[in-house]
This record gives sequence, C-alpha cells and structure tokens, in this order.
Amino acid sequence: MMAMRNLFLLSLALLGGAAMAQPRPWHEVGREATPAEIKAWDIDVRPDFKGLLKGAGSVALGEKVWEAQCASCHGVFGESNEVFTPIVGGTTPADIERGRVKNLAPGNTFPQRTTLMKVATVSTLWDYINRAMPWNAPKTLKTEEVYGVLAYILHLGDIVPADFTLSDQNIAEVQQRMPNRNGMVFHEPLWKVSGKGDVKNVACMKDCPTDAQVRSALPDFARDAHGNIQEQNRVVGPVRGADTTKPPLKGPVGSAPPPAPVVMAAAPAAAPGGVDVKALLTANGCTACHGVSNKIVGPGFTEVLAKHKGKADLEAYLARKIKAGGSGVFGATPMPPQPQLKDVEAQAIARWIAAGPR
Repeated sequence: MMAMRNLFLLSLALLGGAAMAQPRPWHEVGREATPAEIKAWDIDVRPDFKGLLKGAGSVALGEKVWEAQCASCHGVFGESNEVFTPIVGGTTPADIERGRVKNLAPGNTFPQRTTLMKVATVSTLWDYINRAMPWNAPKTLKTEEVYGVLAYILHLGDIVPADFTLSDQNIAEVQQRMPNRNGMVFHEPLWKVSGKGDVKNVACMKDCPTDAQVRSALPDFARDAHGNIQEQNRVVGPVRGADTTKPPLKGPVGSAPPPAPVVMAAAPAAAPGGVDVKALLTANGCTACHGVSNKIVGPGFTEVLAKHKGKADLEAYLARKIKAGGSGVFGATPMPPQPQLKDVEAQAIARWIAAGPR
C-alpha cells in the first residue's frame, strides 16, 4: 500500500514537473535585440553630451543647408510661418549673460515663445535636428550638416558669431551662452520615487453629479483641421473616430447610432513604370500634409488636380513642383522641397495625381 502511495506521489511530481517545463505561449515570440540593433536605436544625445557624434559644421554651411531644406517651413531667418512657430526671437544679450530669458517671466507680454527662448540645453537642439529633420526626410542630414544647421540657428540668436564653426570639441562652451540655460527647474516629486506627490486627486469616484459639463472643445473652424478623424481609424474593432466633417453631436454621447465603418479607397499599388506611388507618399511624408480628397496642412491631391486641370504640361509641372517645393499657389503655407525623390518617382506621383487620385 505504501509502495502504491509513493508511486502515485512520484507520478504527480513528474506530471507537475512536465507542466512546469512547458514553455509559455509567448516564449517563442520575438528575440533579444542584437548589440548592433540597440546601437542603431540608441542615438539620443544627453545634456552632458554623451552620445554626441564627433564632427563639426560652420555657420556658412548651415546657411546653405537651411535655405535648401529648412527655410520653406521655418523661414530664412527662423521666423517661421502660419504653421510652424518661430525658432528665433525673444532673447537678448542680457539673457545670454545671465542664462534666464526675461520674456518668460510671469506677466511679460512678449507675443510668442520661440524655441531659443525655451530650450535650456544645446544638446536638445542637436539631437532633435539629427533625429527628426528635415521633416519630410528625417535622418538624411550628414553629421557636419547637423552641426552646421545648429550653428546657423545659434548665430541667428546672436549666441555665436557669423564665422563660427560648431563642433563636438566646443559645444560645451556654447552651452554656457544658451539664453535659458538656467531656466530648467528640478521638481523633486517628479523624480524622487519615495517622495510625496505634488497633486491631489479630486476626481469624483462615487455619487457623482449628473450635470457634468464639457470644459473644453475644439472650435468649429478647427474641428476638421487634420482631416476626418473617422477615416483615420481602423475599420475593425469597437473604436470609431468622430466624423469631423459634420457638426458635433448636441446630445449626450450615445444619443446617436454609432457611425458605420468607413471603407477607405486605396491608392493604386503601382503607377505605370512599376513605381509604388502609395509607398512613395508614405515614405516621404506626403500624407502628413496631404489627404487624397481632404486638406490637412496642404491641399488634398484632388484639390491640386482641380486647380491645375487642363494644363498642357500638367504632369511635368506637378513633377517640378513636387521636387522644388514653394508657396503661394494654395496660400502662404509653404511646401518643402523633395530633392531626395528621383525624377522617375516625382513623375510617377505627378502621373497619379493627373490621372485622378483615389
């Protein structure tokens, strides 16, 4: 009897061990990142300049790059336009001397906060330009061009002279001239895990009043500023964006039936010549500013066609505008140039627009 009991317990132990040995359902999903993959992503630059690439770039070089790839959005002198806020302005020699921008003081009436007014560390500017600019082709600037563009911005703010060359060797010295370098405030509750929080929860958790009010909302003119939100959601699952082409609901949420799933018409997979237009538009950031039929920052592609339909050289005209950029055709908002596109790619996009984008 004892032998049978021991055999039974042994069997249970073996079965339990086998169960424990079974791999988790997610065990085979993914893999560890390789050192090379981690290095490719780990490109940020800290305020102590750890991660900064070696190199140098002059104000003169930066001016050339700026005028070719940056000025269409940010203005020749960093004054920007109706879409992007100014980069330069609002700082004084006195700010550079003390490291605090007077125009940020409470009660000051300076009309707008610029980048050089707010940013405290020059490494932040270097890192952002290196990773995110130009907007339509991020990470395409060479290291010396990143240094040059930053040097040009700093020169526009009177932080460095016109003949200056910014480098990894002197950037720490430039940091000591940033107008708002002493403007950062260390707020302990945000960093100290064991510290006492600086906010108190006053949200209603039970017996809440039924007369809740909406405290903020987009004005009517801005409701559709970024296209129809309903068309930007996936057509599966419970989440549906509001149809921003229509006025907002007046009644409480749920008083109207949910919108029907929207079926989006896809761009043709490839234009004549084998060029994938849909992939080109996505890869080059075109869809960040242009919808197929709706305005986002710039006009929809169908609006472009409607304005220029009937031109004898329509495809050639559109291809030139795509590569060169410009402003004035659809208002003051500029379109940045797209020099990275090959001629055959610009022609394929132009042909797609001319044929009736869909």
